[in-house]
Amino acid sequence: MSIEIQVIEPNDIFDGEQAGKYYPEIEKMIANKINMIVIDFKNVTFMDSSGLGTLVQYLKMTRDAQTRLLLCSLNQQIFMLFELTGMDRVFEIFNGREELEQKIIKARQ
Repeated sequence: MSIEIQVIEPNDIFDGEQAGKYYPEIEKMIANKINMIVIDFKNVTFMDSSGLGTLVQYLKMTRDAQTRLLLCSLNQQIFMLFELTGMDRVFEIFNGREELEQKIIKARQ
């Protein structure tokens, strides 16, 4: 089985409005049977609770479709939001894309 990975790279502020813009893209990825969707936060400076809420919706969508949703490159503020809400134990979070790719490759061996 081949692994299909798609990456989303949001920019600046990840609030409910900005996060919601990725809904059609994620729906299309699920419809196209993508195995893993990576959201790389390297260019995101701030996330609020509505952005996190939208991510939870995306997690439910992807789980229902048996697609993995992976997050990487969270800055300190964003990671703190995940820790305070306990979402750091719900989402698969990686320090950066390199770490994520290494773990995926290792898991395939």
